Amino acid sequence: MTEENAHPPMAWLYCGDQVKLWRESAGVTREELAKATNYQYEYVKSMENGRRKPTLRLLQVGDELCGAKGKLVAAHQYLKPDPFPARSQNYMLVEAEAIAIHWYEPLLIPGLLQTEEYARALISESYPPLDDETVAERVEARMRRQDALRARPSAVFNFVMYEAALRTFVGSRDVMKRQLDHVLGAGELRNVSVQVLPMGRCPGVALNGPLILLDTCDHEQYAFAEGQKTSVLYADPAKVSQLTQTHGMIRLHALSVEESTGFISKLAEEL
Repeated sequence: MTEENAHPPMAWLYCGDQVKLWRESAGVTREELAKATNYQYEYVKSMENGRRKPTLRLLQVGDELCGAKGKLVAAHQYLKPDPFPARSQNYMLVEAEAIAIHWYEPLLIPGLLQTEEYARALISESYPPLDDETVAERVEARMRRQDALRARPSAVFNFVMYEAALRTFVGSRDVMKRQLDHVLGAGELRNVSVQVLPMGRCPGVALNGPLILLDTCDHEQYAFAEGQKTSVLYADPAKVSQLTQTHGMIRLHALSVEESTGFISKLAEEL
């Protein structure tokens, strides 16, 4: 989400309107608020109208200037960016409760295996660009998700990566080397398996994009498929079955866990 937004979040609109109402009630002009915050008049106007996210400084200065007694500052917690894009939030709820996750990635390291620096490089390169606060929140959220690998030792995590995901640089060469070492370390956990689908052993369906299968403790099965700007969480048994067969075909062509460890270790040594 860019700072300027054609369809701003309701929290921006509500918070901006509250600043305006408190300012007018206190008899403070917009020019006075702009001067006190050291912002341009139009910048304050844009925040009051909800076209821009009200900043913490605007809320703090406005709160003191208008005698709001903390009511404006308290709104800041509701302005924090969502930790996940809206299109993937339903998936995150299922992932958090899954007892088995089978994840295939053709071009990137799976999110549950990413290092912080790899994730930061990847998320900060989003387009349109994300603001720094959103980047930081999403990196932190991705790191929190990884706690599941150790906190839920009875859950099964299987990752299959196409060779291109291991060779595609995200960040610097050193970032990639540490990322590959991190993948190897995660693969040592007894509930985690990592496999590589080498180039030359790739069925056509493996090029269609990421695919994740999930099982819950209630024996519900889901499949998640993601594209450039869209993603779908499937619960329909027929669709889940179809994508399960697709994943099975991909995994059938992948190296064994032991072979994959050797493969990744060799790539890491070459960096």
